[in-house]
Amino acid sequence: MQILTRRPALRWIAPVALALAVGGTGVVAVNADADPKLAPRTAEQLLVDLQGSDVAGLSGTVVQEAQLGLPALPSMGGGADASQLTSLLTGSHTLRVWYDGPDKARFALLDDDLGETDVIVNGSDLWTWSYQDRKATHATLPEDSGPGERRTAAPGVPTTPQEAARTALDAIGDSTVVSTDSAVEVANRPARELVLAPTDQRSLITQVRIAVDDETSAPLRVQVLGQDAQTVAEIGFTAVDFSAPDDGQFAFNPPSGTEVTEKGALEAPERKAPSAADREAAEAAKAATEVVGEGWTTVVVTELPADAAAADGQLGAVLATLPTVSGTWGSGKLLAGTAFSAVLTDDGRVAVGAVQPQLLYDALAK
Repeated sequence: MQILTRRPALRWIAPVALALAVGGTGVVAVNADADPKLAPRTAEQLLVDLQGSDVAGLSGTVVQEAQLGLPALPSMGGGADASQLTSLLTGSHTLRVWYDGPDKARFALLDDDLGETDVIVNGSDLWTWSYQDRKATHATLPEDSGPGERRTAAPGVPTTPQEAARTALDAIGDSTVVSTDSAVEVANRPARELVLAPTDQRSLITQVRIAVDDETSAPLRVQVLGQDAQTVAEIGFTAVDFSAPDDGQFAFNPPSGTEVTEKGALEAPERKAPSAADREAAEAAKAATEVVGEGWTTVVVTELPADAAAADGQLGAVLATLPTVSGTWGSGKLLAGTAFSAVLTDDGRVAVGAVQPQLLYDALAK
């Protein structure tokens, strides 16, 4: 997620916290699943199967829910489609997804009030479409765009269980117990749950549960549990078909009355050695960032760019709703969510982690 590499933007605190929450690290507890409905598999076997799962095509309906304890977030601009994609950080949302390899993908966010917002990749064609605005944009992707550059949703926000599971598995190390639980049924498919739990009880996250499809080993649902075993975030299929979708799903024809904006050919990202100025900026950012703790109780402390408030005129409005806190480290505003805490200090620092506020204060005081 972007904040893990850039860190300074306050608007990315929510996605970061989830990444920190599920980015713990893992000790495998080999527990055999004794459910008679499914063949026995240990946690270690299930983890290997999940990491090796390779689904060539799928279509389905995904429901995403987030109860992160965030204040109401203002629109970040960019029209109805941008507003809807930003709203993925809170509440409950329904999405339709179609995938047939890296060159064919479609993502549709459905909203009772705003209708549908689509992003469609079909070969070199990239379409976005807003039902409410009756506006569409079309662009041509550069030839060397890789699958990682052809996203069908907002950066930093997982839109399928596959993306959420990948986030959870990317940083497995030595502060997580991995086990299996009893068999479950997700989207009318038999599955078993892989459970990741922190060994450090100071984390706000108590478990990440990944329901793994028994036939394909693909993740069907990911749940993040907070204190008192309450689900604070969940993304999962309510219906899924692992066959290739019909090609017509990727052939977008603007409906009558749609205003189409042609963006032309998008430029490929430049791949060149960093300049001296780039290296200097990277070193400065690294020097301004401190990582305190490890695993599930990691706290990241970094500096907010001096022009951040000016660049984001709505930042002040958000901060005004938050309580003021202070200590030997100074004073600032506290955002205490269900899955993470964050402090923006008056002297321009940001501390964030999937921990109680006290651990943020301790990190700021170092």
